This record gives sequence, C-alpha cells and structure tokens, in this order.
Amino acid sequence: MTGLSDLRSAFAGKLLADQADMAPFLTDWRNLWTGRARAVVQPDSTADVATVVRWCAERRVPIVPQGGNTGMSGGATPDGTGEAIVLSLARLNRVREIDTVNDSITVEAGCILQSVQDAADRVDRYFPLSLAAEGSCTIGGNLACNAGGTGVLRYGMARELCLGLEVVTADGEIWDGVRGLRKDNSGYDLRDLFIGSEGTLGIITAAVLKLHPRPLARATAFVALENPASALALLGLVRQRHQGELSAFEILSEVCMSLVVEHQPAARRLLGIAPWYLLIEFSGFSDDESVRAQLEDVLAGALEAGMVLDAAIAESLSQSAAFWAIRENISEAQGAIGKTIKHDIAVPVSAIARFLDDADAAVAARWPDARRVTFGHIGDGNLHYNFSPAPEQDAAAFLAMQDDLNTLVHDIVMRHGGTISAEHGLGVLRRDEAARLKSPVELRLQKAIKHALDPLNILNPGKVIGGAS
Repeated sequence: MTGLSDLRSAFAGKLLADQADMAPFLTDWRNLWTGRARAVVQPDSTADVATVVRWCAERRVPIVPQGGNTGMSGGATPDGTGEAIVLSLARLNRVREIDTVNDSITVEAGCILQSVQDAADRVDRYFPLSLAAEGSCTIGGNLACNAGGTGVLRYGMARELCLGLEVVTADGEIWDGVRGLRKDNSGYDLRDLFIGSEGTLGIITAAVLKLHPRPLARATAFVALENPASALALLGLVRQRHQGELSAFEILSEVCMSLVVEHQPAARRLLGIAPWYLLIEFSGFSDDESVRAQLEDVLAGALEAGMVLDAAIAESLSQSAAFWAIRENISEAQGAIGKTIKHDIAVPVSAIARFLDDADAAVAARWPDARRVTFGHIGDGNLHYNFSPAPEQDAAAFLAMQDDLNTLVHDIVMRHGGTISAEHGLGVLRRDEAARLKSPVELRLQKAIKHALDPLNILNPGKVIGGAS
C-alpha cells in the first residue's frame, strides 16, 4: 500500500497489508465491530514500537493498539475509514525477569495471561489475575483496560497487581518506568495514568507485576439460595469468620444455570433448582482438610441461620473445575441463543440487592418478556447484568430495545452510586453513555489529560472520550 514501504524497512517484525491477513485484527471478539486499516504491524521490540509510533506521528496516522483482541467494548478495533495502523503487541511476548525475593515478574505486553500464570507457578509463586479469556488475552490489554476477573475480592484488579510500566508515548518516546517498587512518592503516578486508559494516552510495552505466595490448599463450594440479599448476608458471615481464606464469591441466577446446562454438553446441575446460586472458594497455606473444614464451618452456620437453601463442597480438583465451568461458560451459553445486550456495572456491595430489585422491576414493567442473565463478582460489587432474547423473540426486535434498555439500567446504576463500566472498559461501546453520565468537570479534566499526552489525537482516537478537546 502507498507509503508503507518506508515503514516496513524501518522496524523489525511483521507488516500485514493483505486484506485476508489483516482480517483477524479488524473484527472484535464479539463480532460487533469491524473496521478497516492501512496495515497491521507487529513489532519485535519496544524500540520498534517507538519507531512505528514516530512514523505515524510524523504523518498523523491514527494508531489502534491491540493485544489479544479479546476486549468486550470495541476498544481495540479500528474505525471504518481505513486510515489507521493496527499496532499488535503479539510479538512482544518475553518474560524479562522473575525476582522471587521481590516477588515480582517483568513481562512484555504481548505475554498471554496464562503464560504469566505458568511462569509464576514454575517458581512456586502465584499471579492471581484470572479471566475466562486468560488463554488468549495479553498482559498489555489487561492493564490497558484495568481487567478484573475472579480474584479481585482478595488480590485487587490489574492496577493493584502492577508495580511498574514501560510505555511508548504519542510522540514515539519510551518512558522507562520498569521498577519493582511498592513505594514511590516521587511525583505524579504515571503508571496509574496509563493503566485503564485503553491505549489512548500511551502504548504499554512491558510491566512489572506483583507475585504472591502460591496457595497450598483450596476448597470450592456451590450454594443455592433464595435471593441476592441472602448472598450478602452470607458474605458478611464469611468475612467475619474467614476473611483471610476467602478468594472468590461469585453469583449467578437460575437463568444462567439453565443456559449452561442446556448449551454446554458436559455441564450438569450441581444442586436442585433454586432462584440464585453462589460459587465460593477458600484458599490458604495449611492443608486441604483445614481449608475445607473452614468452608464447612461457615456453610453450616449459614444453613442453620436460613441464609442458604443447599450447598455442595467439591470433593476433588476435577469436581472443583466442574463447579467453576458453570460460572465460566455463562457467556458462551448466552451467545448460543443469539445476540446479547450486556452491562458491566458495579455498585457498592451494600447496594447490590437494592439495585437488582429496582432494575428488575423497572425492566419487567417495560419489557415483561426480557430474559435477564445476571451473574458476576458479588464480592466486589461487579455484576454482568445481561439480557438475551425471549423464546421466539425476533432478533431485530430484541436489539431495538438496546438503547432504551441501556439508559434505563445505567440511570438506576448511577442512582445507587455505581459505574457503567467495572472491568471491560468504555471503548466505543460505552463512550457516549459515559459522557452523558459524567460531570462536566470530570469530562474536562479527562480531555485535558488526553490533549496533554496525545495532542495530535493519534492514539486510539474515538475511544473512551472521543476527541482530544
């Protein structure tokens, strides 16, 4: 393509310009957005990333950074103009250093999350970020959208797991913030500025990540209960008795369970039919029997107090994996019945039951046949409040609900002190909705930061906050 020959000769790595070769990089994981691009580039090093960025800055060519392309909000997909370069970090996939005294690992942005987990495991350490897409998502993408996952309750989000960054700026300079420090009060925290910015302020090329002691024992339970209020009561009991062992506290509705059992051949019901279920995991540093006894203790107390209807504790690793498979296959099962309307919301933990009561009632009043597919990380307040078509509902009629449904749900979220994006990022999916809901002061500050760090507006333009001014 015109003008690309000098770029191709300027860096080490791959440049793809054929439409068939570029196609996998131009459509998002959910198949909701498809764009066009001048080329897809895959540099071999941070220096090569900087070279590509300088080439683009000189020509004012937009850049769309991309990791594993597993995002949920269209944040890594180019627009339809065909002007952008997609900058894939896939070839920056090296583990640079593991420091078991500092409990840290330094990796490049293209490292697959599961590869980082495995590298930690090989030195008897634990990297706790865990997502359904961990076999294909990358660390750079995880940090760019401040990924959450199932370990947030105990270990925090991606931001809390990162000590330092290496970033290529919008003018092609390299900021070397690769430092394994847990304390650094020497100025503005640039690390936290780039984490969660979705590639709009700089391109993350490497990171220093925290490692943790590897738990020696785990116990997993599947619990049936009447309502989310009971789940919150149980969460309080667990924290009172065994806060140190609690590592996961996930909720899912009977609709979720039915979808998984129907559309995942290996899935089986774990308990009798109930309105809601919890997946609870304890982990610790004693032995399996002790950790299991602690979980049994708290569940016995919950049954005696009438908080839960029934409970089962996994008897083996394979049974624990089967418990987790129910939770992890919800999105795939939901996709099997057609298009979905998704909400990645969070409210204070204390407001979860009230939010669900209000939102369920408001949705049912306007769309009585709407099928709610509700699940998520109740221990940290993050719910995936999703919808699927009712049986026999026309797909077009279902999708026609989307804008009004989003407005209704998000307004209720805000009334409960929440956010419309907990862990998936804004991308293009929630960009305009966020602008509607944020205060003018917040929007002005965010746009000022964008303009200061990317005055030409070439880094992932149109994502998160749209333009630069």
